[in-house]
Amino acid sequence: MNKKALLAICIAVLIPLISYLLVKDAGDNAVVMPRHYLPDSVVTSVNDGKITTDTAWHKVADIKLLNQLGDTVNLYDIKGKVIVADFIFTSCASVCPKLTANMVKMQQSFIKGGDPMKKIDTSIVQFLSFTIDPDRDSVAKLKQYADHFGVNSDNWWLLTGSKDSIYNFIFQQLKVDKYEEDGPLDPDFAHTTRFVLLDKDFNVRGFYNGLDSSSLGQLSQDVGLLMLEKATNPEPLPFDPLQMGVFFAITLIIVVVIISILFKKRSPNNS
Repeated sequence: MNKKALLAICIAVLIPLISYLLVKDAGDNAVVMPRHYLPDSVVTSVNDGKITTDTAWHKVADIKLLNQLGDTVNLYDIKGKVIVADFIFTSCASVCPKLTANMVKMQQSFIKGGDPMKKIDTSIVQFLSFTIDPDRDSVAKLKQYADHFGVNSDNWWLLTGSKDSIYNFIFQQLKVDKYEEDGPLDPDFAHTTRFVLLDKDFNVRGFYNGLDSSSLGQLSQDVGLLMLEKATNPEPLPFDPLQMGVFFAITLIIVVVIISILFKKRSPNNS
């Protein structure tokens, strides 16, 4: 085996490995994922002289309500989806119609293949609109409101139920008041323009201005990023892919070198 052939084999082996390392490094560093909000606890520890912190992020508690179809639904019924939530009431004549119209546009942006003739891809995101006036917003009123705006109920629930449950969810679970830009949020009437983003593990990952096109654009981008985010507890592989790749490459190079040496020894020119 001549030197050119040996060099070609080595290059063929090393290029995929190097490419993998470069792509992996770029992937780890180039994409900025939406931050986490609401830490429940932070534990600091020292291992081998290095200080590390482990944060336990707040997982939003489950809540049971009625949607616009009259179905009893739970938050935890939503599996493997990113969640976008807002807060409205059907008699609102100020910001709520605009908030709902903007969420309709966002829902329609998830049409499969971008073709309006096709159905909305309901596997990506679930939209939730909580009424902040549940004493007056019945299931029938929510259904009428949803129909007026063209809401697709396949992945959008307008929710009503106990006011105590809804307000506890808004203030104690989502803690929207902590990220309200327009001043303190009335604990008796939580009228806010916030859109809240939850990941597939029910962790809060963002607060957005539902009336601002730039903020909504960021929300749409963050939804896509969270869909690509790995599961919190993925099934571990039985081996490290990187270590296996390095081992394979080194083994192959050693084999090629040994074959080359044996070939030279058997060559007539060396007789």
